[in-house]
Amino acid sequence: MFYATEDINSFLQRTKKVLAADANDFAVASNIIEYLREVIRFHDYQYYVASAPLIDDYEYDLLYKKLKKIEEDFPQLDDEFSPTKRVGKGLAKDFEQVAHIVPMLSLDNSYNEEDVVDFDRRIRELSEAENILYNVEPKFDGGGISIVFEDDKLMRGVTRGDGVVGEDITTNIKTIRSIPWQAAFSKYGIKTIEIRGESLIKKSVFNDYNLKRIEQGLAPFANPRNVASGSLRVKDTMEVAARNIEAMLYHISYAVDADGNDLLGTKLTSRHENLKMLHSLGFQVPWEEHKRVGTIAEVMDFIHSWGERRDDYKYELDGMVLKVDDIKLEEKLGATNHHPRWAIAYKYSPKQAKTILEEVIFQVGRVGTITPVAKLKPVFVAGVTVSSISMFNEDFIKEKDIRIGDEVMIERAGEVIPYIASVVTISRDGSEKEIEFPTHCPSCNSTLVKPEDEAAWRCLNPVCPAQQIEKLIHFASRDTMEITGLGDAIVTRLMQEGLLKTIPDIYHLKEHKETLEQWDGFGQKSIEKLLIGIEESKTRPLTKLIFALGIRHVGEGTARIIADAIHNLDELRDWTIEQLILLEGIGPKVAASVFEYFHNPATLAIIDELKAMGVLTVHPIKIQTNADGKLAGLNLLFTGTLTKFTRNEAKKLCEAAGGTVAGSLSGKVNYLVVGDNPGSKVDNAKKLGTVQVISEDDFLAMLNS
Repeated sequence: MFYATEDINSFLQRTKKVLAADANDFAVASNIIEYLREVIRFHDYQYYVASAPLIDDYEYDLLYKKLKKIEEDFPQLDDEFSPTKRVGKGLAKDFEQVAHIVPMLSLDNSYNEEDVVDFDRRIRELSEAENILYNVEPKFDGGGISIVFEDDKLMRGVTRGDGVVGEDITTNIKTIRSIPWQAAFSKYGIKTIEIRGESLIKKSVFNDYNLKRIEQGLAPFANPRNVASGSLRVKDTMEVAARNIEAMLYHISYAVDADGNDLLGTKLTSRHENLKMLHSLGFQVPWEEHKRVGTIAEVMDFIHSWGERRDDYKYELDGMVLKVDDIKLEEKLGATNHHPRWAIAYKYSPKQAKTILEEVIFQVGRVGTITPVAKLKPVFVAGVTVSSISMFNEDFIKEKDIRIGDEVMIERAGEVIPYIASVVTISRDGSEKEIEFPTHCPSCNSTLVKPEDEAAWRCLNPVCPAQQIEKLIHFASRDTMEITGLGDAIVTRLMQEGLLKTIPDIYHLKEHKETLEQWDGFGQKSIEKLLIGIEESKTRPLTKLIFALGIRHVGEGTARIIADAIHNLDELRDWTIEQLILLEGIGPKVAASVFEYFHNPATLAIIDELKAMGVLTVHPIKIQTNADGKLAGLNLLFTGTLTKFTRNEAKKLCEAAGGTVAGSLSGKVNYLVVGDNPGSKVDNAKKLGTVQVISEDDFLAMLNS
């Protein structure tokens, strides 16, 4: 274990102590900051590696915010290896090419059990040994990575590349919380070590992520492997962190001591023991998932047992890897130009099915994205019958050269979303037809456009009927305004009857009660249920309203970030792109989309009408401020070392006067009260342009005015 079991209780006590400590004083802050970092690293390990969290998300957030605040208030205590540095704002530079210390060879693989038996025979012949131990572990379906530690610190992360040279992705590797930044390799006499593994994403996370992309009108990813490998080459580190990529490490390829002596085969002699060492140092490794065995019969039993339960495993895996455990024997066996002779992968049969693509239709999403949908001859694959599949965009069709009438191979990504894995071109007889992508919207006939930085064609007509249906369905859904009784079928029927055209029309439906009563199959109870649901939706939190508006690139998490930064939805009419980017978790693309939405007369008219109908567009908690206080309605933030009062006293003075104290700098802050050594907050406040920077004396003068 990373930390001994008997220490868990003491770490939980540390959690309580550091949360209770008043860190507004430099001496106190400097005394607890490393303590706090250690506690956060421990809870990161428990959550991301051990999958056994000991505190809830709220307690963890308190710890993280406390550490971040100390580092902001006292820049001299900053540390490049702090847990708060895992995600930085901005874009990474172009990824440089880096040579691996040891080439990353491919594995020889087979779907045939006889090949594994033959592999064992060759090993015994080449080694002239009777007793051979094997390590058997899952073959993870992710993106190959290599990380290097030197002097116990993470120095570099590299993609597999061509096996000899990869891309330096160190900045993105540091966003992976299952990879510690520091590890005590020195206690094993190791100065420099290169470790191999896979970037992964849990199947459940992948499915949730794809569902959110679909809600935002974006094409879902084909499979977890593409997300895991592709994410580490995304330049926006905030986006990388948001995808919840993990790492599974399983192989030490290089290890030397301070004198440059090779430790593999001398001090580090067993793959099993190497895995155990990495596990003890806090790395996520396939410790519970692997087994060391001595016979090929045991190997195959373990492989088959995993084949039976792989569907229930949290990550995608496509086989099992068999490795010689003895590193000295491994070196003796050597490698070909393509693969090592001491390992082989046994691959499970893929979950695929073959069928015919009979037709293609083009659907219009709520933000105007045109999605080609393949209509298939129904086929059973991975537990379900599939007859319709999204083909994402025009590029996907061209890349795979998909044609109407083709025989295609279907897979299910992450056990949920089916996709076309390949085309069986050998089956073509010349009757197949190329798919012609439309130039005009299938719903409103508007000319389609394709932005330079995007793969999808879009309809930009704001009153396109197909978009309006999707927007209305999204607005009323459970994740947004939760309007009971307003499901997909009812929305579609109301649109067809001309009772709904835009979102505000929902709140006028009570005016059409008599018309609804004439509908077949729509009784009085259903109507009352619908109208009550519409009325109740007016009080939904601001977060839900922002998400419900269907702003492009704004999902549920982003909506929460925006809502927490404002008092009133109307404030966003005055925000700049630069102000939006300063919000933690908001990148340039999202900021531009939000700015465009709140500067579009058509969408502003929708918001004005929603307000007029009584829909809540403010934080209810903001309405309850002390109207008589001298700071009523004002948000203040304190930074630096305060000399006139403690941070706690300042907070009490502010709240007693009706004001609120913000936890971080954003557009909702009215005044930044500055003490000694304020750090970067002053410069950031000036960039915002809406925050007034004042001294402690100015603050006291406001209270006494």
